[in-house]
Amino acid sequence: MKEILVEAHGGPEQLKLHDSPSQAPGPNHVLVRISAAGVNFMDTGVRRGIFWADKTPPFVPGVEGAGRVMALGEGVDNIHVGDRVAWFYIPGSYAEELIAPTDKLVPIPHDIDDETAAAMMMQGLTASHFVTETYQIKPGDVALVHSSAGGLGLI
Repeated sequence: MKEILVEAHGGPEQLKLHDSPSQAPGPNHVLVRISAAGVNFMDTGVRRGIFWADKTPPFVPGVEGAGRVMALGEGVDNIHVGDRVAWFYIPGSYAEELIAPTDKLVPIPHDIDDETAAAMMMQGLTASHFVTETYQIKPGDVALVHSSAGGLGLI
């Protein structure tokens, strides 16, 4: 399987494509064939060593994506081979495959494509957090969305 590694902290030139052996899922995990991975501001910080500063290269970046379940580990009974799933904050999403714990996977509805599912996990949870945890929006409140930008293109 192919994966992108951060070979050293720094700019985008530190991202290199590598071949790596496929892995088998352990108990309560599944093997997912990734079809789309989210690219976020956090990923640029990880690559530069600002976030996950204690993580020593080489490592596979990326924390969200979408794909299809290819194999089940022992004890998995709520997810099936062939299911489409998305995730948020499972490190290693810049790859063709991911071993994922089943309790962090979300089924993708049939009317949502994988690219949309992968792109909305972090942004959707961030938006939800701001209107529920940071400040509980109530009827009559006015919310100003002053930006609709992301990390795409940032170095």
